[in-house]
This record gives sequence, C-alpha cells and structure tokens, in this order.
Amino acid sequence: MKDYDRHYVGSALIPAKAEILFAYLDDHSRLSSHMSRSSWMMGGGRMEISMDEGGGRKVGSHIYLNGRAFGMKMSLDEVVVRSEPPRLKVWETVGDPKLVVIGRYRMAFEIRAQNELSVLRVSIDYDLPPTNVWLGRLFGGLYAGWCVRRMLKDTRDRFPAPHQHG
Repeated sequence: MKDYDRHYVGSALIPAKAEILFAYLDDHSRLSSHMSRSSWMMGGGRMEISMDEGGGRKVGSHIYLNGRAFGMKMSLDEVVVRSEPPRLKVWETVGDPKLVVIGRYRMAFEIRAQNELSVLRVSIDYDLPPTNVWLGRLFGGLYAGWCVRRMLKDTRDRFPAPHQHG
C-alpha cells in the first residue's frame, strides 16, 4: 500500500455489537453522509454519492463523489481495497481526485468488539493537493479531522448510549 504524508485518527465507544456496527458502516452513503449535506466545511456545497454494482461493499467496488465546495467543482473515485467483516474496511482514492485542501487519501474504519459494545476507530491518511499546496497546508488537517469526527458523531447519533438511571 502507498504511504501518505499526513494522518488523522479518532475513536469512539459505540453501544452496538461489532456485526451490527459493521453492517451499518458498510453502507457508504451513511459513512459519507457528511459530504452530501451542505455545511460550512463544504463552503455551502455538497457532494452526490454514487456506487457501482458492488455498492461500495466489496473489494474492488467503486464509490464516486461529485459536487461543489466553495463554488468549485469537485470529484473523486474511491475503491474498496480491504474488507474484513465485522472488523475492518479500507478504501482509497484512485486516479486524480479533484479536491481543494487534500489530495489522494486512504480511509479506514476498524471495529474492536467489547462484549455488547464496540470501539470504532476511523482514520485518514492523505497527501496535500498537487495544486494550491498552501491551501492544503492551511486547511488539510482541519478538513481531515472534520471528516473523521463527523463519521464518529454520525455513528454515535445512530447508536446512542442508553440512558443511565441513578
């Protein structure tokens, strides 16, 4: 696998069994939902997600994102490079992604079962963009962190912790 220049990782304890959590996250439209909603990190823009017949679920399957951010056209093609249910999934960009503050990247989620709970770890390894490198230096880490945190937050929102009674 290719080495990347930069890295960001986050984790969360999720109140769900590993198999249930993996099945939820294996739907890439859920995993990338933060990209399909207009937000300040997307400059008011958003991306549309489409997938090949593999649905982004099996090794070799492609996920395509197209849209706008900060008024600029953006597009990318990701391919699933590793899938080990219910423990690990890895995908990365192929070709030349048309992005602004990061370049090529590899993302992964790892799930470690702990009885009825799971530790979810989401990571991104990325390069600076080939053009406007200064934008990548300024905002790449901010954007990578936002993506990882959004994936964790969206998952925590889907699997909220049960209320404790005292």
